[in-house]
Amino acid sequence: MTPHPRTLLDKVWDAHVMATRPDGQALLAIDRHLLHEGSFHAFGMLDHAARKIRRPELTFAVADHYVPSRDRTGPIPDPEIANMVSTLAANAGRHGIRHFGLDDRQQGIVHVLAPEQGLTLPGLTVVCGDSHTSTHGAFGALGFGIGATEVAHVLATQALWQRRPKTLRVTIDGVLGPHVAAKDVILAIIAAVGAGGAVGHVLEYAGSAIRGLSMEGRLTICNMSIEAGARAGMIAPDDTTFAFLEGRPYAPKGAVFDRAVAAWRQLPSDEGARFDREVTLDAGAIAPTVTWGTSPETALPVTAAVPDPRAEADPTKAGQIQAMLDYMGLAPGTSLESVAIDRVFIGSCTNSRIEDLRAAAAVLRGRKALVPGLVVPGSGPVRRQAESEGLDRVFRDAGLEWGEPGCSMCVGINGDLVPAGERCASTTNRNFPGRQGPNARTHLMSPAMAAAAAVTGRLTDIRRLGSH
Repeated sequence: MTPHPRTLLDKVWDAHVMATRPDGQALLAIDRHLLHEGSFHAFGMLDHAARKIRRPELTFAVADHYVPSRDRTGPIPDPEIANMVSTLAANAGRHGIRHFGLDDRQQGIVHVLAPEQGLTLPGLTVVCGDSHTSTHGAFGALGFGIGATEVAHVLATQALWQRRPKTLRVTIDGVLGPHVAAKDVILAIIAAVGAGGAVGHVLEYAGSAIRGLSMEGRLTICNMSIEAGARAGMIAPDDTTFAFLEGRPYAPKGAVFDRAVAAWRQLPSDEGARFDREVTLDAGAIAPTVTWGTSPETALPVTAAVPDPRAEADPTKAGQIQAMLDYMGLAPGTSLESVAIDRVFIGSCTNSRIEDLRAAAAVLRGRKALVPGLVVPGSGPVRRQAESEGLDRVFRDAGLEWGEPGCSMCVGINGDLVPAGERCASTTNRNFPGRQGPNARTHLMSPAMAAAAAVTGRLTDIRRLGSH
């Protein structure tokens, strides 16, 4: 009997089901549990129930959301933040969990650190109390964010009840144009699918344009799956994946690695596997992209204009467009390239890897920024690599600040804020009202596009500048 063709999700899901309830929910075995400072709620639940951690060796704690981006020579000045950081260290210490704290050379943003350390591997289930855990799907893993009670459940059982998601394959074939980056690709996908278009689904990204991306690019794509409403995003592992993983600290070694690769090669979706939905985009039609509103789906080619709500037939949508324009301080019909910005931020779990910093530095080299800005590498290793290549000098010479690894201005809970009413060209993943600070206005874009905005003081088509 010929086996039924299965998707990548089918294969990973089926390999982890431990039990199934009458209502269809499955108990999934969890391979990697990642924690950050917000996990204190879950530890409190465990303490209250007098429970131990089931598999501390599969649990990894990382200080990233609240840590300062600037001077780390002394204690953290904010006592509340200092307490959260020290509480994570204390919880990890008493439970025997590997902790990547501020004094650790590998410390960084959890979704940068785990792939970098080889903790994220093809075919694994990865969870974290953070929505952007979808990032880890770049390796053909099933990574998704969970809430505080679920974090406690995984700590206590190393398993989690989940309902099987539907599948949505996004195929992008063709060749990306000059200066079109992975960030432009995922913004174009979200604009096409909609901010709620993938609710209840796992996105699988496929096609020649996806296969042509580096691991850094694939991580950017999967990172923002959640912004389309998806439960997770996945890309089938291939030789690019295996080359990235070989030699990483937590990756298999020697003959074990070879056996693992042989198994990982069986993970891609089978020919003829059925997806619940299919979407196709042409790589050649994707342009350098920016957002104009307060949802990632408000992404347009930078050469376009701000939409006019009067042109929208649906009164509800027209009202939403008008509300976004009011918040963003934009007039209908304004050319995006005429929109002046007040500052730039280059960083976050979306765009803080070495490839991202190189792309930004290529634009900034020999130029001066017209606005202030902050560049924050995603991890200690990324920071040291950038400094060994002289990228930090490029940023500083351009007039930008060079920060310490962490989430920084993406999330605005660590002292790094966009002042009220200011407009920020940002490489982050969310542009919701208040995300980067009360009444901050965020335009999402790629690192090169953010660098171009820095040197011109406005939203700018990188193709007009290029690198030099």
